[in-house]
Amino acid sequence: MNKWYTTGKYVNDPVYGFITIEYQLLLDVINHPWMQRLRRIRQLGMTNLVYPGAQHTRFQHSLGAMHLMQQAITTLQDKGVLVTESEQRAAMAAMLLHDIGHGPFSHVLERSIVNGVSHEDISKILMDRMNQQMGGRLQQTIDIFEGNCKPFLHQLISSQLDTDRLDYLRRDSFFTGVNEGTIGADRIIKMLDVENDQLVAEAKGIFSLEKFLIARRLMYWQVYLHKTVIAAERMLTQILRRAKNLTRQGRAPFAPPHLLYFFENEVNKENFDEYETIRNFTLLDDSDIMSCIKVWTMSEDKVLATLATWFSNRHLFNIEESDKRFPDSRIDDLLKKTAEKLGISEHDSQYFVLTGHVASNTYNSMRDKINIKLSNGEVCDISELSELNLDILGQKDTRWYLCYPRGLRK
Repeated sequence: MNKWYTTGKYVNDPVYGFITIEYQLLLDVINHPWMQRLRRIRQLGMTNLVYPGAQHTRFQHSLGAMHLMQQAITTLQDKGVLVTESEQRAAMAAMLLHDIGHGPFSHVLERSIVNGVSHEDISKILMDRMNQQMGGRLQQTIDIFEGNCKPFLHQLISSQLDTDRLDYLRRDSFFTGVNEGTIGADRIIKMLDVENDQLVAEAKGIFSLEKFLIARRLMYWQVYLHKTVIAAERMLTQILRRAKNLTRQGRAPFAPPHLLYFFENEVNKENFDEYETIRNFTLLDDSDIMSCIKVWTMSEDKVLATLATWFSNRHLFNIEESDKRFPDSRIDDLLKKTAEKLGISEHDSQYFVLTGHVASNTYNSMRDKINIKLSNGEVCDISELSELNLDILGQKDTRWYLCYPRGLRK
């Protein structure tokens, strides 16, 4: 039997309707335990504390991105762009696997229990291991993922117009109910073309692209970087930091062995590809963290118990935002008040008072352009045609935050 044969399998997706699982390779990837783990990791982490409908998973998003990749390639083929069947199959597999390296609550894990290892780094490591397990059938997929291929195929995976963004904006808007994030993904895909091996969009699709850029900006500040979401993520980060520090002090709290491994060991980019690290990481999901937090509400350690109880009951940090750094004097005052209020040391009060910043920019033509193909065949950047002020959208919008316990006087 041909190992590449079509399967005729379908998945009913709430956003797109029926998604076709066209090739056996895709079905084998979907059925792999590391891919199935994404069913147990929410796409938007703590966002459900603000938008209760945001319960969808990384698995659903990966299927949606694969579906849009199939649509995009079909569009390009209809316009005479050469994409072979093996390239189509590999590109679709790449979209299935592009988020395989996400851990529980995604970026929270990157800030707390691993050191300097991004989910992109982990995805690449896991894809290499899966390729070995699957007899090299993912090699072309990895080549496309890394950009060792036709440029436009990689751009469909990672660029301003990649199918990752097209799916997560539409899907996240659907499940959160934030209508401002709704985009015309079908229209944008129909406008895609290739010029000199680079992904371009036809000029008649410029209004859909402008709406896409605006929707992305709105979704970042209304959903992804919503201040309550930031407060929840920072609280979860502090909980995991405390559990890790207690473990290093010989006071390990309850945790399953695969989570305890990351508390006990310093995991970084250099040693992540070790067998034990991969084995333990691929067992982690959201349920591990939430189960531990429920147990930690009864911890003998006051700091951990307080943080875990507050988090479980959605008694989140107060959070203030500013366009500039908060003064050290304000932070020192809050540290003292927190220590007094909770009856802990000022050193431990640092788990409850923290500051930092978040930033977003919607479009940066210097880093990653959206190329527009005019009717005469010429190609230019969208900023040359758009009536939007893309210079403003391209500026990095930075917001500082200050988190501290509720009930403290300003």
